[in-house]
Amino acid sequence: MPESPALYPKIECFDQGFLKVSDIHTLYYEQSGNPTGKPVIYLHGGPGGGVSSHDRRYFDPSVYRIILLDQRGAGKSTPTACLEDNTTWALVDDIEKLREHLQIEKWVVFGGSWGSTLSLVYAQEHPSRVKALILRGIFMLRKSELRWFYEHGGASNIFPDAWDEYVKPIPENERDNFIAAYHKRLTGSDEEERIRCAKAWSTWECSTSKLYVDPVEVAKASEDIWALAFARIECHYFFNKGFFKTDAHILENVDKIRHIPATIVQGRYDVVCPATSAWDLHKVWPEAQFEFMADAGHSAKELATTARLVQAAEEYKTL
Repeated sequence: MPESPALYPKIECFDQGFLKVSDIHTLYYEQSGNPTGKPVIYLHGGPGGGVSSHDRRYFDPSVYRIILLDQRGAGKSTPTACLEDNTTWALVDDIEKLREHLQIEKWVVFGGSWGSTLSLVYAQEHPSRVKALILRGIFMLRKSELRWFYEHGGASNIFPDAWDEYVKPIPENERDNFIAAYHKRLTGSDEEERIRCAKAWSTWECSTSKLYVDPVEVAKASEDIWALAFARIECHYFFNKGFFKTDAHILENVDKIRHIPATIVQGRYDVVCPATSAWDLHKVWPEAQFEFMADAGHSAKELATTARLVQAAEEYKTL
């Protein structure tokens, strides 16, 4: 797939480290760009997706101090794919611990998909620490969103070929609740079954993330370690309903962040996190900039979406 010309050139880190955030978890973080610049933190998707060097490139490195973080169990954080003590609220606390560790007062928060969920929840818990929000592919972990993508009758109607591969590991008599069926296998003792199910779960998402299916993206799901972390952690969060007390937790707490400058970028043809979620957020938060990308799906790497995300980061340079 062609690379967006809007991206900044590849850069190297000036700092990499590991932060112990609990008796169990140690998180990888890195910094690039301007060491004395304006802080921005990139929150990856999944949960369980991890960060990559590509994620540094949405931000002007002469202006921004760019911080990337692998959340619990993801990427280079340890232990890999660990579900113990791994909740939304633990991740929110981790972001604060990293902010304090790096001696940052306030930062711009950037997140897409699950990263948008975490960005919103973090901002609602710590609004005084957020300069601005850049959000893409809105996901609020509501039952309707999970049903759309992981149960029959939603995204399965658009990608029936990929759906058939997703359902294969699950017996017919358990196909009334795929999240529960996958959770049982991804947390089970049969290592071969865990890997097989992790690849099927991950391939489903990677096959549906772009308007045009990207073979490189799909191939990523065949990597055992990445697929296991991605699938286990995602399914763990979804099985536990995001650890939220109510289904509409994020919408119910928008007043806490209404004053924060924000940009919401949503692919019109996003099959993973359908546009209705972003629209629901927009309706209760009209103060935030909102834009549909007319020729994009879910991925941040699609050309129009990438360009708009970079533009948003440009707009917040002066904060």
